[in-house]
Amino acid sequence: MDLTQGTQEEKNSRAKKMMLWFGIVSLIMSFAGWTSAFVVSSSRPDWLKDFQLPSAFIVSTVVIIISSATFILAKRALKRGNNKGTMLWLFATLILGFIFIINQFSGFQQIIDLGYNFTGPTSNVTMSYIYLIALVHILHVVVGLICLLVVIYNHFKQKYNATNMLGFELAATFWHFIDILWVYLFLFLYFVR
Repeated sequence: MDLTQGTQEEKNSRAKKMMLWFGIVSLIMSFAGWTSAFVVSSSRPDWLKDFQLPSAFIVSTVVIIISSATFILAKRALKRGNNKGTMLWLFATLILGFIFIINQFSGFQQIIDLGYNFTGPTSNVTMSYIYLIALVHILHVVVGLICLLVVIYNHFKQKYNATNMLGFELAATFWHFIDILWVYLFLFLYFVR
Protein backbone atom coordinates (compact mmCIF):
# COMPACT_ATOMS: atom_id res chain seq x y z
CA MET A 1 0.00 0.00 0.00
CA ASP A 2 1.37 3.39 -1.01
CA LEU A 3 1.08 5.78 1.94
CA THR A 4 1.17 8.77 -0.40
CA GLN A 5 -2.08 7.75 -2.12
CA GLY A 6 -5.54 9.01 -1.22
CA THR A 7 -7.15 12.22 -0.14
CA GLN A 8 -5.54 14.61 2.32
CA GLU A 9 -7.96 13.37 4.99
CA GLU A 10 -6.91 9.75 4.39
CA LYS A 11 -3.23 10.74 4.56
CA ASN A 12 -3.81 12.60 7.85
CA SER A 13 -5.68 9.61 9.24
CA ARG A 14 -2.85 7.22 8.34
CA ALA A 15 -0.26 9.60 9.77
CA LYS A 16 -2.11 9.91 13.10
CA LYS A 17 -2.56 6.15 13.37
CA MET A 18 1.12 5.61 12.58
CA MET A 19 2.18 8.14 15.24
CA LEU A 20 0.02 6.34 17.80
CA TRP A 21 1.62 3.02 16.91
CA PHE A 22 5.11 4.53 17.17
CA GLY A 23 4.18 5.70 20.67
CA ILE A 24 2.80 2.30 21.59
CA VAL A 25 5.95 0.54 20.35
CA SER A 26 8.12 2.91 22.41
CA LEU A 27 5.99 2.15 25.50
CA ILE A 28 6.32 -1.58 24.86
CA MET A 29 10.09 -1.16 24.71
CA SER A 30 10.12 0.85 27.96
CA PHE A 31 8.07 -1.70 29.87
CA ALA A 32 10.10 -4.54 28.33
CA GLY A 33 13.19 -2.85 29.77
CA TRP A 34 11.66 -2.56 33.25
CA THR A 35 10.41 -6.12 33.28
CA SER A 36 13.81 -7.32 32.02
CA ALA A 37 15.50 -5.41 34.83
CA PHE A 38 13.04 -7.06 37.24
CA VAL A 39 14.12 -10.51 35.99
CA VAL A 40 17.83 -9.66 36.17
CA SER A 41 17.45 -8.20 39.68
CA SER A 42 15.62 -11.31 40.90
CA SER A 43 19.02 -13.01 41.31
CA ARG A 44 19.99 -10.56 44.06
CA PRO A 45 20.35 -12.05 47.56
CA ASP A 46 17.88 -9.52 49.03
CA TRP A 47 15.17 -10.34 46.45
CA LEU A 48 11.79 -11.39 47.87
CA LYS A 49 10.84 -14.75 46.35
CA ASP A 50 7.59 -15.30 48.25
CA PHE A 51 5.82 -11.93 47.91
CA GLN A 52 2.11 -11.79 47.21
CA LEU A 53 0.64 -9.14 44.96
CA PRO A 54 -2.00 -7.05 46.72
CA SER A 55 -5.56 -8.28 46.27
CA ALA A 56 -6.45 -4.76 45.05
CA PHE A 57 -4.28 -5.45 41.98
CA ILE A 58 -6.49 -8.44 41.15
CA VAL A 59 -9.61 -6.28 41.45
CA SER A 60 -8.04 -3.55 39.30
CA THR A 61 -7.19 -6.13 36.63
CA VAL A 62 -10.83 -7.21 36.42
CA VAL A 63 -11.93 -3.55 36.35
CA ILE A 64 -9.60 -2.62 33.50
CA ILE A 65 -10.71 -5.63 31.42
CA ILE A 66 -14.34 -4.57 31.89
CA SER A 67 -13.37 -1.01 30.87
CA SER A 68 -12.10 -2.32 27.54
CA ALA A 69 -15.45 -4.04 27.01
CA THR A 70 -17.36 -0.84 27.76
CA PHE A 71 -15.21 1.09 25.26
CA ILE A 72 -16.02 -1.57 22.64
CA LEU A 73 -19.72 -1.18 23.46
CA ALA A 74 -19.37 2.60 23.09
CA LYS A 75 -17.88 2.14 19.62
CA ARG A 76 -20.65 -0.24 18.60
CA ALA A 77 -23.27 2.22 19.80
CA LEU A 78 -21.58 5.00 17.80
CA LYS A 79 -21.56 2.88 14.66
CA ARG A 80 -25.31 2.31 15.09
CA GLY A 81 -25.92 6.03 15.57
CA ASN A 82 -26.96 5.57 19.21
CA ASN A 83 -25.51 8.76 20.68
CA LYS A 84 -26.99 8.27 24.16
CA GLY A 85 -25.72 4.71 24.33
CA THR A 86 -22.28 5.86 23.18
CA MET A 87 -22.17 8.50 25.90
CA LEU A 88 -23.35 6.01 28.54
CA TRP A 89 -20.62 3.51 27.65
CA LEU A 90 -17.96 6.23 27.45
CA PHE A 91 -18.86 7.44 30.94
CA ALA A 92 -18.83 3.83 32.18
CA THR A 93 -15.31 3.47 30.76
CA LEU A 94 -14.23 6.72 32.41
CA ILE A 95 -15.60 5.67 35.80
CA LEU A 96 -13.94 2.26 35.52
CA GLY A 97 -10.65 4.00 34.70
CA PHE A 98 -10.88 6.00 37.92
CA ILE A 99 -11.83 2.86 39.88
CA PHE A 100 -8.74 1.17 38.42
CA ILE A 101 -6.48 3.96 39.71
CA ILE A 102 -8.16 3.93 43.14
CA ASN A 103 -7.57 0.18 43.36
CA GLN A 104 -3.93 0.60 42.37
CA PHE A 105 -3.37 3.05 45.23
CA SER A 106 -5.24 0.68 47.52
CA GLY A 107 -2.73 -1.97 46.41
CA PHE A 108 0.12 0.37 47.29
CA GLN A 109 -1.41 0.81 50.74
CA GLN A 110 -1.56 -2.97 51.12
CA ILE A 111 2.16 -3.13 50.28
CA ILE A 112 2.89 -0.39 52.82
CA ASP A 113 0.81 -2.27 55.42
CA LEU A 114 3.14 -5.24 54.86
CA GLY A 115 6.00 -2.93 55.85
CA TYR A 116 7.47 -2.09 52.42
CA ASN A 117 7.81 1.49 51.26
CA PHE A 118 9.03 2.70 47.86
CA THR A 119 12.29 4.05 49.27
CA GLY A 120 14.04 4.38 52.58
CA PRO A 121 14.96 1.92 55.32
CA THR A 122 11.67 0.00 54.98
CA SER A 123 11.99 -0.40 51.23
CA ASN A 124 12.94 -3.54 49.35
CA VAL A 125 14.21 -3.76 45.77
CA THR A 126 11.44 -6.21 44.81
CA MET A 127 8.65 -3.97 46.05
CA SER A 128 10.35 -0.86 44.65
CA TYR A 129 10.17 -2.45 41.19
CA ILE A 130 6.48 -3.23 41.71
CA TYR A 131 5.83 0.36 42.80
CA LEU A 132 7.75 1.73 39.80
CA ILE A 133 6.09 -0.48 37.20
CA ALA A 134 2.58 0.13 38.57
CA LEU A 135 3.12 3.90 38.99
CA VAL A 136 4.39 4.36 35.44
CA HIS A 137 1.41 2.38 34.18
CA ILE A 138 -0.95 4.55 36.25
CA LEU A 139 0.53 7.63 34.53
CA HIS A 140 -0.40 6.11 31.18
CA VAL A 141 -3.91 5.34 32.43
CA VAL A 142 -4.19 9.03 33.38
CA VAL A 143 -3.20 9.92 29.79
CA GLY A 144 -5.87 7.47 28.62
CA LEU A 145 -8.45 9.15 30.87
CA ILE A 146 -7.53 12.55 29.43
CA CYS A 147 -7.99 11.13 25.92
CA LEU A 148 -11.32 9.69 27.03
CA LEU A 149 -12.45 13.08 28.35
CA VAL A 150 -11.55 14.62 24.97
CA VAL A 151 -13.56 11.89 23.22
CA ILE A 152 -16.55 12.50 25.54
CA TYR A 153 -16.35 16.25 24.87
CA ASN A 154 -16.08 15.73 21.10
CA HIS A 155 -18.93 13.24 21.15
CA PHE A 156 -21.05 15.74 23.09
CA LYS A 157 -20.23 18.27 20.36
CA GLN A 158 -21.36 15.61 17.82
CA LYS A 159 -17.99 15.43 16.07
CA TYR A 160 -18.17 11.65 15.66
CA ASN A 161 -20.45 9.43 13.62
CA ALA A 162 -20.29 6.03 11.94
CA THR A 163 -18.11 7.40 9.11
CA ASN A 164 -16.02 9.93 11.09
CA MET A 165 -14.53 8.40 14.21
CA LEU A 166 -10.77 8.80 13.90
CA GLY A 167 -10.23 10.45 17.31
CA PHE A 168 -12.56 7.94 18.90
CA GLU A 169 -10.66 5.03 17.33
CA LEU A 170 -7.25 6.44 18.33
CA ALA A 171 -8.38 6.83 21.95
CA ALA A 172 -9.90 3.33 21.91
CA THR A 173 -6.69 1.81 20.55
CA PHE A 174 -4.60 3.51 23.24
CA TRP A 175 -7.10 2.48 25.95
CA HIS A 176 -7.09 -1.15 24.85
CA PHE A 177 -3.28 -1.06 24.73
CA ILE A 178 -2.94 0.18 28.32
CA ASP A 179 -5.50 -2.42 29.39
CA ILE A 180 -3.60 -5.25 27.71
CA LEU A 181 -0.35 -3.82 29.08
CA TRP A 182 -1.67 -3.99 32.66
CA VAL A 183 -2.90 -7.57 32.19
CA TYR A 184 0.59 -8.48 30.95
CA LEU A 185 2.25 -6.62 33.86
CA PHE A 186 -0.05 -8.24 36.41
CA LEU A 187 0.60 -11.73 35.04
CA PHE A 188 4.33 -11.01 34.84
CA LEU A 189 4.48 -9.80 38.45
CA TYR A 190 2.29 -12.69 39.57
CA PHE A 191 4.30 -15.47 37.93
CA VAL A 192 7.86 -14.12 37.74
CA ARG A 193 9.59 -14.24 41.11
